[in-house]
Amino acid sequence: MKLQKILLLLSLCLNAIFIQAQELHARVTVSASQIGNNVNKSMFITLQTALNNFMNTRKWTKVNYATNEKIECSFFLNIKPTDETNVYNGSLTIQVARPIFNSSYLSPIINYKDDDIQFKYVEYQQLEFNENRVSSSDANVSNLTALMAYYANLIIGFDNASFAIRGGEQAFLKAQNIVNNAPEARGIKGWKSLDGIRNRYWLVNNMLDNRYAVMNDVYYNYYRLGFDKFYEDENTGRAEVLNVLNLLSVFNNDNPNTMINQFFFQGKANELIKIFSKALPQDKARAMELLARLDITNATNYREGLK
Repeated sequence: MKLQKILLLLSLCLNAIFIQAQELHARVTVSASQIGNNVNKSMFITLQTALNNFMNTRKWTKVNYATNEKIECSFFLNIKPTDETNVYNGSLTIQVARPIFNSSYLSPIINYKDDDIQFKYVEYQQLEFNENRVSSSDANVSNLTALMAYYANLIIGFDNASFAIRGGEQAFLKAQNIVNNAPEARGIKGWKSLDGIRNRYWLVNNMLDNRYAVMNDVYYNYYRLGFDKFYEDENTGRAEVLNVLNLLSVFNNDNPNTMINQFFFQGKANELIKIFSKALPQDKARAMELLARLDITNATNYREGLK
């Protein structure tokens, strides 16, 4: 009896250590509202549980993360039926928050919707992923885990890039490996340069291409030198964020219409308006000018919020 108790305690301790090692605190939601009644909807609850387990129990790096260091992220998988049995397509929305030093504020570091989603799923199907063999005999089956693994590495990459200069490189290389070995089948899109100008291929390419190396500085300076300094000196932090906008302006002039520029700004409009609404008149005017040009989607909001 005593031996059983010892083994149980040992098992609990090892499990606690294992859980602490994980990098992500992910919440995956699956919406099947567009799937007809001819399909048993309970399978999508099973899928949601399986995806949560896949993202939260798998070890994505060799670094051990304490519970309070885990990266907060959410995934919303909205699926639609196709003409093929058990094959679905739809969209995946990824949102990631980055904690700001010495505050309770969480800054949106990723807010992105991927519309090129296609996969095959049968209830209770095992979600397996091998980074040395990304694609399996059934491309649509392996595409589901390839997609989730890609975004897991991308999330870790951007989070690391915000804490250390070029800190995300190893995770980005892992994401690029998935792109290079991604499953191929009719209807599977988003992994190739020819699939469009804004997709999974271009996103990780933009972060690893030496021509765009300044984007690594952008993420580090924006968060580590800008936001993380607000608790010490708000003016210093704001000035650094303005420097980042100037960096992005030069980058965008040299490299117009890159995916990474648009990706950076998604979800940040309210945050940036709040920061610069308290700036000196000349800094507020400069910020409004830059933001309206760099983030065209929210240009009207910037002009209204910073007038």
